[in-house]
Amino acid sequence: MRLKIARTVVIALIGSGAYLGMAVLSSSPASAATSSCSDPVTSAPAGPATVSAAWTPGYGRVLIVGSGAYQGCSLYLLTSDELHALTGAPYACSDNPNVKGKPCDTILWPALLTQGAPIAGPGVNPRLLGTVTRTDVAGLGTVQQVTYAGWPLYRFFRDEVPGETEGANLNDPVVTPAGIWYLLSPRGGIPATGQAELQLETAPLNGTGPLETVLAARMNNDYMPFPNQPFPVYTLSWGDRGWWGELSSDDWGRASACQGTCAVFWPPVLTSGWPQAGPGVDQRALGITFRRDGTQQVTYHGRPLYLFNQDAYLGSTPPVGTQGIYGAGKLTPSGVFNAIPPLP
Repeated sequence: MRLKIARTVVIALIGSGAYLGMAVLSSSPASAATSSCSDPVTSAPAGPATVSAAWTPGYGRVLIVGSGAYQGCSLYLLTSDELHALTGAPYACSDNPNVKGKPCDTILWPALLTQGAPIAGPGVNPRLLGTVTRTDVAGLGTVQQVTYAGWPLYRFFRDEVPGETEGANLNDPVVTPAGIWYLLSPRGGIPATGQAELQLETAPLNGTGPLETVLAARMNNDYMPFPNQPFPVYTLSWGDRGWWGELSSDDWGRASACQGTCAVFWPPVLTSGWPQAGPGVDQRALGITFRRDGTQQVTYHGRPLYLFNQDAYLGSTPPVGTQGIYGAGKLTPSGVFNAIPPLP
């Protein structure tokens, strides 16, 4: 999923190159794949899972299933899964209620399970592969889910054949858990999101209030029901060190104060390479800052940009979901988030 920020904010970062001599795999349907990438998980696996890497247009090298019936199928992380590591909360996709009424981690986002230690295929760092014990995967008892750099790995039910990436950069709190689904770069397991693009978008404040024109980013993806949907972006007005005020040119690219749990609820707007300016946005106002995990966060006049994980689509096309600007003026332990320009 490439990030076009025209109507909504998207985060992107693509790993450049393979991990120590990584082979470039074809993203076309693999001959070994005998099942659809969309198949649900119905039983525990009989052997170890293999994770490989392949080049995918728009995202660079990303993780895929490396062998077996789902060889070549794209693998994803969910940003809100980080709450498990930070607070011990259940994994976000476990027993998650949604409008489809289907189990999240067996049907909508089938978990990549393994029997025994997972195998590192071409381009994958074996030191980053691991497992987590799951007892909450619907109907399967105790199973092992594959992790990479600590992130549990999933397929997506809208991907039917190897090489498809409909789940990339997907932000849909109505159908799936709050958070953003990303492809993973084999280099460090960071999100592989593509180039961000920002533009102006008009939407009602809090869904029913007056129409407001704000800076937004487009979640550039191939999700067929609602492709490339826009989301508003936000800045953090003050942090634990006090009021930031208006930043000067010396503050260009300053480090983000929103880390850890804060970043789960306010995901940073990521990019691979310099972000692009869409209609109504000055290219000179856009920049990047590097986060602690190595990802590149988009800045606007030097201020890091964020999404709100409770926002839904801004555009008028989707027939489902709330459409509005819900994060403006939110007071959090990290500070006050507001839209651009600030809203009441």
